[in-house]
Amino acid sequence: MAAKPQHAFFEQLGFAGWLALEHVCAHARAAGLLVIADAKRGDVPSTAAAYSRALTGPPPGLAADAITANPLMGRDALEPLIAGARERGAGAFLLVRTSNPGAADVLDLELASGEPLWARLAAITAELGEGDPLADVGAVTGATVPEHLARMRELMPRTPFLLPGIGAQGGDVAALAPAFAPGRAAGLVSASRSIAGAGEARGGDPAQAARAEAERLREAAWKLA
Repeated sequence: MAAKPQHAFFEQLGFAGWLALEHVCAHARAAGLLVIADAKRGDVPSTAAAYSRALTGPPPGLAADAITANPLMGRDALEPLIAGARERGAGAFLLVRTSNPGAADVLDLELASGEPLWARLAAITAELGEGDPLADVGAVTGATVPEHLARMRELMPRTPFLLPGIGAQGGDVAALAPAFAPGRAAGLVSASRSIAGAGEARGGDPAQAARAEAERLREAAWKLA
């Protein structure tokens, strides 16, 4: 299991927010969780290298186990992020086909080759990843569009899939079987609001309700492997 803090909600608070983010990451690691820095960075190489040091570097960096990155500026913007993560034994998840409705405006566009843009991003993701049986570069593949997962798995056979959109966005774990074709570790189901709001939805102790919802999602996902 992993914690995936969304950086925007911390960064909006300025310096105090970054301190809170450091505390959340440290607490998650102490609990035995991997930490995915959900920052969606992507910029020119010099800036990307600085982002890498901030996110996966040792203190004063966050020392995250993985980051999310935006691939739309191309390979030279990705390579410093991936190289910096790799040096520290961390990974990266590239946005291939996101879970929001507006993703169709860009990521589903048909290229001259006849393939959608997300398929080209999937191929780049697979090419950049190293390691076996699973690569150290993963893909963000929205759980709200499960009809694409089988093709994505063909394009990225060794790539871990980060699957946002479960719960509040309408994604269903039962539809995600292609993501887990290589095994349980090949898919990481991401849910935020459904876990954070479990206490309000179910009643009772909020922490226990959140834990129960997280365990329910994990069991449902592992049944698919």
